[in-house]
Formats: sequence, C-alpha cells, structure tokens
Amino acid sequence: MKAKIILPILLTVSSALGQSADNLYQEHCSHCHGAKFQGGNAQSLIDGIWQFGDSAGHISRNIKFGITHLGMPAYEKSLTDPQIKSLVNYLFEAEKQAGAATPPSPTSLQTQDYDIDVEIWAEGLDIPWNLAFLDDKLALITERPGRLRIMRNGTLNPKPVEGSPSVVAEGQGGLLAVAFDPDYREKGNQWIYLAFSHGLEKKAGEKRAPAMTKVVRGRIRNNRWIDEQTLFEARHEEYRTTRVHFGTRIVFDAGNNLYFSIGDRGTGDDAQDLSKPNGKMHRIRRDGSIPNDNPFVQTEGALPSIFSYGHRNPQGISVHPTTGQIWAAEHGPLGGDELNLVEAGKNYGWPVITYGKNYNGTTITEVVRKEGMEQPAWYWKPSTAVCGIGFYSGNLFPKWNNKLLVGALKYEDVRVLDIEKDRVMHEEMILKNAGRVRDVACGPDGALYIVLNSPDTILRLTPKEQ
Repeated sequence: MKAKIILPILLTVSSALGQSADNLYQEHCSHCHGAKFQGGNAQSLIDGIWQFGDSAGHISRNIKFGITHLGMPAYEKSLTDPQIKSLVNYLFEAEKQAGAATPPSPTSLQTQDYDIDVEIWAEGLDIPWNLAFLDDKLALITERPGRLRIMRNGTLNPKPVEGSPSVVAEGQGGLLAVAFDPDYREKGNQWIYLAFSHGLEKKAGEKRAPAMTKVVRGRIRNNRWIDEQTLFEARHEEYRTTRVHFGTRIVFDAGNNLYFSIGDRGTGDDAQDLSKPNGKMHRIRRDGSIPNDNPFVQTEGALPSIFSYGHRNPQGISVHPTTGQIWAAEHGPLGGDELNLVEAGKNYGWPVITYGKNYNGTTITEVVRKEGMEQPAWYWKPSTAVCGIGFYSGNLFPKWNNKLLVGALKYEDVRVLDIEKDRVMHEEMILKNAGRVRDVACGPDGALYIVLNSPDTILRLTPKEQ
C-alpha cells in the first residue's frame, strides 16, 4: 500500500540559486514521480522502496548521472550539486512525513520458471556476510563485526563461537569469508577457513591502524575456535590504513587448491603491481603453501600466491559445478561492475581499463579495451553493487542447474545468469528490494539461501508445490 503524503513539505528549502526544493521537484521530477510523490511514469518516492540505492549518496548520484537505460535522465547539466542535495533532503522529509516504512520480506515470488515460496531462515544477525554449508544439518555464518555463528538443524546458536580471530570491523572490513575444508568430514580433518581484515598496532602519528586481508584456518570444538594456523598474511609494509576493498570469498577447485581475493584497498595502481597483494586473486594450497604451477612462481619480484591481477574489489567467487571454471564478480567504481571468468596469469585491467568512472563523475580512463587485458564476461552500468555469487546445483530448481545466482547491495536484487562457456546468454531478476544482498548460496537441500543486510536476515527460497 502506498503511503499518503502530508503537504506542504520543506517549501522554504532553498537551493544555491534561490529556488525552493519544492519548485525544483515540481519542475524536474513531478512529471514522472507525481506531483505528490505518488508515482506515475516512474515509481512512488514515498512507499519505503528505493530501487537503486537508498542512501543520500546513491540518490544524489542517480539524480546527477541518471539511470538512462531505464528512462531516468541525468541532471548534472541542469542542477547544481547544492540543488541536488536540497532535493534529496526534501525527498527524505517527504518520506518521513508520509510515514513510509520498508515493506516486509516477500512470502512468495514469481519467476519465468518457478513460483517460489520465501521464508525467513535466520534472523537476529548483525551484518551477516558469508554463509557456508557442511551438509543439511550444519552451516556457518560470518557477521562482519567479527562474530562466527553456528546454524545447526535450522536453529541459530545464540552464542557466537568464542575465540575467533580479532578483526578490524570498520568500513568494509571485518570477518568476511568462511569455508569448510573439502575433506572436513570424509577424512575428518575438521578444518574451517576464515578470511578477514587483520589490523596491526597503530603507530605514533597514524590516525588508524594499518590493515589487510588475512586468511587462516582452525577448528571449532565446544563452540570455541582452536588450532588456528595462518595461511596468508601480507608483508606488514603492504598493510594500508584505508577501510575499503578487502574482498573476499574462499573457494576450492577440483584439486582442492584454495582461492581468495583481495581488493585494491583503495589504491588502484597496486592492482597492476605483481609485488603487491592487493587487487589480486590468490591461489594457495590448504596448508598455505604455494602450488608449483601458479603462474608467477618463477617471476622475479612477484608474489607467488597471485593467480590473476588487475582486480578492483571481487566480493563474489564461485566454481562452476561441471567445468570447474573460477568465476568472480567485482565492484566497479561508478558503473562498471564486472563478472569475470578468472584464468591463471591473466590481467583484468583495473584501473587501466574500466567501464566506470569516479564517484564524482570525473573520468578514470577513456580506455575500455587494451591488448593483454581481459574483457569482462558481463558488466553492469550503472553499478548494481554486485556482491556474492553462487552457481546453482540441486534438485529443487532443475531448470537453474549450472546457472549463476548474483546478488547486489545497492540495487537490492538477485539475478539468475545463464552462462554458456564464457558468455552470459541471459539475465533474469528474481528478487528485488528485500534488502541489501550480501551473499547467495545453494544449500545441500537444493533450496536457495539469500543473505541480506538491512534487514540482517537470511531467506530460504523453495519452489511452490504444484
């Protein structure tokens, strides 16, 4: 149900040119969104739903740069930044006065292939980030503030695992990826792998302690983290004080080699430097040693763990169930989120080539193709804030087997991508505006599990009984 708006609102808010925000709205926005924000040619602005990002920054950029493929024009030439800011504040106040509230999670969905039931599988979480299943009885969930949670037989243990690694829980940092060892049960090694933002002690004169992505493994016994071993820790001089672009996910290939990503940590040029860990996909053995066939083992000055480079911030990695290919989704800047087929030794171009630009609209580079640098298999422009991905392999949704599920934070959606060899053939959105989609996973029961932030819940999707 659409909320009712109370008028007048902010009629005295003035832009830099003296126009009130109300006048700006009526002149530039009302013909699509309605004179009273009720919607029309475009969606309502007072129903608690922001389809393309709900923060002031997201909305400002949408007004300034447009969403042209959906008919939303760019206003950067007709509105100043102060005018756009006043419009955004005006819209927030309109939403507040209308009593708009975010709708609850849907209980059902319709897709091209299936009618779907939706239930809340886990709640009461704090920024859940990654979900890993051992079997249909046991799963682990990371919470970005630094907690590792156990889900057993569909019940969340109210107590986090004790003694898990200390993390830098700031910005995009925290406890990120979790994975079970491929031989966890069959050989009984019970190893569990974690990736997180690891901090050093703050030195005199530093505003913040340096940090970098670190990978460890350990075991859980009686709800306590034990037997920790460090598998990857960058040289401490490579740590950075920024709090962005840590990556990461953990996956294993057919040979049980471990892959993880580290984002560029806010320093794009490092992604092209083989002596630096950031902006790379890494490949190690499960004990942290380096596979002999890694592509840069014999390259002087290169980190031997590097598998591929030129990445901005991959926060989704998945292995194709039949081909064994490694696929990764990574955040672009303003535009240019990418899906890449990641192969040994290849350069994926960041920041030399990109389909995006800086958040203020300035150009990063005019070059989108260059010899020796890979093109994405798919890219999103504008950015959806692509995040966790996962190939489907199960019996509940057989038409989706080997298709890729892709989650998005800003656009709050889940898409199903049909991939043929190295090409994306089709894309279908199956979930929208249930929350910021941090991760997607296919459970051992064949159900789809969607990890959300705001609200901090995990949804379980199953086909309706026919």
